[in-house]
Amino acid sequence: MKPRPNILFALADDASHFGCYGHPWVKTPCIDSLAANGLLFRNMFSPNPKCAPSRACMLSGKHPWQLEEACNHQCILPGPEFLKVYPDALEASGYHVGFTGKGWGPGDLERNGWTRNPAGPAYQERGFDPPEETCISGCDYAGNFIDFLEAREGDQPFCFWYGCWEPHRPYSRDEGARAGKRTEEIDQVPEFWPDDDIVRRDMLDYANEVEWFDRQLGHMVQELERRGELENTLIVVTSDNGCPFPRVKGQMYDHDFRLPCVAHWPAGIPGGREVEDLCAFVDLAPTYLELAGLPPREDHSGRSLLPLLRSSESGRIDPQRDRAFMGREQHDLGREHDIGYPVRCIRTPQFLLSVNFAPERWPVGNPETGYPNCDSSPTKEHILELKEQGESRYYELAFAKRPQFELFDIQQDPHCMENLAEQAEFVEIREDLYAELMQMLQETGDPRLKDPDYFDRMERLGHDTACHSWRALQEGRWAPQHH
Repeated sequence: MKPRPNILFALADDASHFGCYGHPWVKTPCIDSLAANGLLFRNMFSPNPKCAPSRACMLSGKHPWQLEEACNHQCILPGPEFLKVYPDALEASGYHVGFTGKGWGPGDLERNGWTRNPAGPAYQERGFDPPEETCISGCDYAGNFIDFLEAREGDQPFCFWYGCWEPHRPYSRDEGARAGKRTEEIDQVPEFWPDDDIVRRDMLDYANEVEWFDRQLGHMVQELERRGELENTLIVVTSDNGCPFPRVKGQMYDHDFRLPCVAHWPAGIPGGREVEDLCAFVDLAPTYLELAGLPPREDHSGRSLLPLLRSSESGRIDPQRDRAFMGREQHDLGREHDIGYPVRCIRTPQFLLSVNFAPERWPVGNPETGYPNCDSSPTKEHILELKEQGESRYYELAFAKRPQFELFDIQQDPHCMENLAEQAEFVEIREDLYAELMQMLQETGDPRLKDPDYFDRMERLGHDTACHSWRALQEGRWAPQHH
């Protein structure tokens, strides 16, 4: 009987770009090598592109609207009797489990009875002085991985969560340039950002921290090779959501929830392939359970990726994998009474339809609170300053209110720049996709369909503070940190 495979899950925090996806300004030699000898996913989706809900979907195998409070960011996580996570199941079946860096979060674990992070026991003892003039964390990810391996018993199979804090903001301005990166390396600036030196230098700072994620993963791969464990270890490399820039992180466009993802397993994956099937993070937990020889869970909404991993084909493999579904509720505070910005999406190989259930609200938070669902950055400041100078195009794309329906032809418009929803020749497509989306939400028990305020009534971390800040703002006693 073949031994059960090890699992190394490498998760960047806010990364949209790896070199193997055609981004020459991001140097990721380890990930590129894993992709060249493994499997590169072209259509892997986060069901809810913000740290905490995205990670909850990975751990549970459920759609975000099936997760109660865990659908929201900065939530009080439902207890382990409700939120069944794959590390617990693998541990019960004999796997050695653990994590380093960032597991599930941010949010409150203790209130509902969690005694450890859902990603497993923490291995956080090792640290070091990070590179000067950067905001890179002092967590010795690779060293902690070694401690984890040393703690297992004999040839016990393992499942390890490498949760890198990078490239989450903040950055030290111009850390990319100080590391030797040049703005001329950037082959393309997305159409929704200004193409100028401010934005390009910000992109280099981000790239420098993506490269740190890759470098630490490289040390882990070398350790597995040294121990003779690489052959039977499934390595999955991805990110929880898109890069921390305007119109990406926390927003419902293709650049935020369609993420890079690479799988490498010499003993189990025919290498050198690219898969076009539409897959999602809800598929990860079923995959890991099947690898461990465990039966599928009835409450999983995802499907195991093992048939795709073991196939020798490229392109579209499973004809049934032609849809992905996404949704969001409360991400960050910044609206009166801290209400969220509810969205549900359906993605096909050609089209993306987003349904904004409250188009009267500001999608990134209110102007007077500084649009807090967009991280502070030179690019954000620049776009807001351009608006003040009379150039509002980029502001409209990133921060302005949105219509109820947004429909994009991803094949012709990968940056989601032209909304086709009201054009006569696309109305039937919009209506068909909307009907399909509503049917799927009905079948999977989305509470929003019967109770529009369901998720807004849930308590979140920072809620009381935000309400006090809102009242102070109205009374002229508080000023937001951003524009």
